Amino acid sequence: MSLRSPRFALTALVSVLGINSAWADEVQVAVAANFTAPIQAIAKDFEKDTGHTLVAAYGATGQFYAQIKNGAPFEVFLAADDTTPAKLESEGDSVKGSRFTYAIGTLALWSAKPGYVDAKGEVLKKNQFQHLAIANPKAAPYGLAATQVLNKLKLTEATQAKLVEGQNITQAYQFVSTGNAELGFVALSQIYKDGKVSEGSAWIVPANLHEPIKQDALILNKGKDSAAAKALVDYLKGPKAAAVIKSYGYER
Repeated sequence: MSLRSPRFALTALVSVLGINSAWADEVQVAVAANFTAPIQAIAKDFEKDTGHTLVAAYGATGQFYAQIKNGAPFEVFLAADDTTPAKLESEGDSVKGSRFTYAIGTLALWSAKPGYVDAKGEVLKKNQFQHLAIANPKAAPYGLAATQVLNKLKLTEATQAKLVEGQNITQAYQFVSTGNAELGFVALSQIYKDGKVSEGSAWIVPANLHEPIKQDALILNKGKDSAAAKALVDYLKGPKAAAVIKSYGYER
């Protein structure tokens, strides 16, 4: 083969960039909707630092569980809870020992209107709103946490007729951002950046009002031989990813 051939030139370029063309690959990732912004930020550095490409799909954790059980081609799963990954693990759908907690989520009561939601969430108790958005509690852990808050505050019955339910936390956010609901329970990460709420008004819900939102990740069976899948899991445990995760209001 001529040293001037396009194939040789591409191989040489890849070598100069420090990427092994036989090693660089893409990883198919199922990502809980609340983690959309952080993983998009992390993906840029991950691809730059490893040469691998992250291909993400976003949705509700419960829906992803059903898709995985039905053979969806995901190699890594970033869930919005710890029970769904544990279930997949117990059912033999993941690589043993790969499950870990990548983030601990925070729930927020949010309105797109500045000043509408007070810092203590009293607007919820006053119950003068027409619509309250939540994610589907059967499929989305943040939706389940929202129902736990309402129950703890003894507001379940009073707010039942006002609930507007989204399929996932992204849709719950959209209901509020478009004005179809005056307020709603969202993931803090959707409205938080660099240490502050970036839009509208919000009450950061105290953690003692709902069960902890431990978000676990694991490598699924389809990713057991994937260098990219292992690289992503290792990257999520590292300092660069940790800094991004924290900047969106999560704990580690």
